[in-house]
Amino acid sequence: MAAEIHSRPQSSRPVLLNKIEGHQDAVNAAVLIPKEDGVITVGEDRTIRVWLKRDSGQYWPSIYHTVSSPCSSMAYHHESKRIFIGQDNGAIAEFEISEDFNKITFVKTYPAHQSRVSAIVYCPECEWVISTGHDKSVSWMCSRSGSLLGRHYFSSWASCLQFDHDTKHAFVGDYSGQITLLKLDQNTYSIITTLKGHEGSVGSLYWDPAQRLLFSGASDHSVIMWDIGGRKGRTLLLQGHHDRVQSLCYLQLTRQLVSCAADGGITVWNMDISREEAPQWLESDCCQKCEQPFFWNLKQMWDSKTIGLRQHHCRKCGKAMCGKCSSKRSTYPVMGFEFQVRVCDACYETIKEEDRTSLATFHEGKHNIAHMNMDFSRGLMVTCGSDRVVKIWDMTQVVGCS
Repeated sequence: MAAEIHSRPQSSRPVLLNKIEGHQDAVNAAVLIPKEDGVITVGEDRTIRVWLKRDSGQYWPSIYHTVSSPCSSMAYHHESKRIFIGQDNGAIAEFEISEDFNKITFVKTYPAHQSRVSAIVYCPECEWVISTGHDKSVSWMCSRSGSLLGRHYFSSWASCLQFDHDTKHAFVGDYSGQITLLKLDQNTYSIITTLKGHEGSVGSLYWDPAQRLLFSGASDHSVIMWDIGGRKGRTLLLQGHHDRVQSLCYLQLTRQLVSCAADGGITVWNMDISREEAPQWLESDCCQKCEQPFFWNLKQMWDSKTIGLRQHHCRKCGKAMCGKCSSKRSTYPVMGFEFQVRVCDACYETIKEEDRTSLATFHEGKHNIAHMNMDFSRGLMVTCGSDRVVKIWDMTQVVGCS
């Protein structure tokens, strides 16, 4: 099935079905309501809105509720109709939505954070509400009593969150570019490990419990796949965006990853192939081909009476090279490089034309995408962002579902 998807023509692209406008400020989260023609949105204008599709084909709000502080994040559980709203003041407000989506009822407030809530996960199996915030912490609270169970502080703003309810492992991305893996318990926790690979703040995480894969997107324009449950320490770097990656979704059935960026770029990655891991960059005092010294190698510069050169790295072999010995550029999609990157002259000769065939498709959302949500069963995607617009897309031609 995935091979058929990969062979689809590039002309297959997302189809814009509806555009929802009405928020007076940035829309921070939008969720498609399962089995309903509806969308739930929250935004900086302090509103929670439920939009239902009318007979005219347009979406109109059936619920318009205002809270005391800007809404920064949201978690929605469809079976219980419970919705958790993270706010700029650090609180999380829980509401219950009626069966007909025409009424919203306040339930309780959770004392989650001291400043802006950046992400929320509701785990009905544990009866926990887990959240991260700009007070540099992750908190977990009892969804029955609303009381705080535990909290852990980081050195940077905690920006995004994923949770595995079977193992009670929480993945927290932060503004330093680090991802921390914690094992949570009722009133205690332990730090399992930290994942370091991004050169910018982590803006989005997505956890696939079936394959035990963690995907992270960051302001360095890259996506990293972390193989948590399989080959030890294996990571795959994916570079196919021109701006910070702000939202991710992995489609386990078709082995495709959808990533969205601040510039409106939507990239669909084919993950159903054997990819190569990018090499670690090697360090050297001189070019590993011509042996000319780099500019900090004062002794060799003096001995050879030459001016030191700037150090570069070949993205395919990782060797330290001077500019002359790594003058070529090439794409190498099997290693995640969908755009042209620096390669040494020797590696350039080994890259065949078929090796340059793209393993991703690129699409334009035509608005800033701060958050994305997908309903794979219907092939729908909703995007929202700072331009105050919410867009609903038909993705069936792109991700191969119906």
